[in-house]
Amino acid sequence: MSARLVPRAGTPDPALTELRAEVRAFLKEQIEAGVFTPGIDTWLTRWNPDFTRALAARGWVGMTIPVEYGGHGRTFMERFVVTEELLAVGAPVAAQWVADRQAAPSLLKYGTEEQKQRFLPGIAAGEICWAIGMSEPDSGSDLASVKTKATQVDGGWRISGTKLWTSGAHHADAFFGLARSAPLDPAHRHDGLSQFIVLLDSPGVTIRPILSMSGDHHFNEVLLDDVFVPDDLVLGQIGAGWEQVTSELGYERSGPERFLSTFGVLESLVHGVADGSVEADTRIGATIGRMAGLHRMSTAVSESLERGENAELAASVVKVLGTKTEGDLADLADEVAGYTAADAHLAELVRAGVMQRPGFTLRGGTSEILRGVIARGLGMR
Repeated sequence: MSARLVPRAGTPDPALTELRAEVRAFLKEQIEAGVFTPGIDTWLTRWNPDFTRALAARGWVGMTIPVEYGGHGRTFMERFVVTEELLAVGAPVAAQWVADRQAAPSLLKYGTEEQKQRFLPGIAAGEICWAIGMSEPDSGSDLASVKTKATQVDGGWRISGTKLWTSGAHHADAFFGLARSAPLDPAHRHDGLSQFIVLLDSPGVTIRPILSMSGDHHFNEVLLDDVFVPDDLVLGQIGAGWEQVTSELGYERSGPERFLSTFGVLESLVHGVADGSVEADTRIGATIGRMAGLHRMSTAVSESLERGENAELAASVVKVLGTKTEGDLADLADEVAGYTAADAHLAELVRAGVMQRPGFTLRGGTSEILRGVIARGLGMR
């Protein structure tokens, strides 16, 4: 029998159901108090440091960070439940997203003790924000083709190059910069890559906005002009960047944000059908079925990560299927309800979903690249 692409999800834990209810009650209070208005793709588009700190005060940021580093020592599945509820309601979580989702696990896995003590308590408190320094012009999802160069100097490294589509860099404190620390060997393209903790207020860092079709500013181009990174901010081992970054991508690609970014649209469509303002359509029910399946698959990946397993293949499967569903849902809502929906909030959600749609299958690795990852995992290439 061939191996499963995605591991089987375990039996639901009643304690997680209680936690889910607690988070829902908190979010209901926040919405009713006017703290935020539910939106679309809010883990990318809605930056609210005050809300992030309120979550941190409840112990819902840095949940899996050990207590000795300022975290809460809770399980991946507890974090998964909180994450799902935040995404489903469209809460403004961009300020903590990258730091909590992948910076913290990478620091725990590859960071030095000094790095853990320096950054993890601030992440858990909702005080330190992080971005991603992987993509570059002309490289797309082919991270092995990065041109950013790291040159060793006395006491550290000089980094020069350009990072693109860097979400939230204009707010963030730092990112993990992937750079080539040794000359490219065409026969071994993945060798010679390293990761560096780049503080984004360092001399030589220039951050330029990239505006979306709607005129919103989420993405950035980050120019690194001979930026000095001391040796104590090298992440992991020099030359081991490819192994490290693929491990990091497991966290980036596996989460429920890969299928819940437009969940608010689906919920509003269902309510619209119930009150008669939206015409019933069988495709709405079919989408609910897809969401249920993706929830189980994403749950299984989180359980796998909690066991310390390599989830790259399973995460890639969930990401491909999930982002396709997000986009299909935005298109369906546009067709069924459109920008002129009777419910003004639904109309705004539809508009936001359509505007954000082009990025769903690009960020975190294009669907084309990830199909290649899946094919390799199946031994097909």
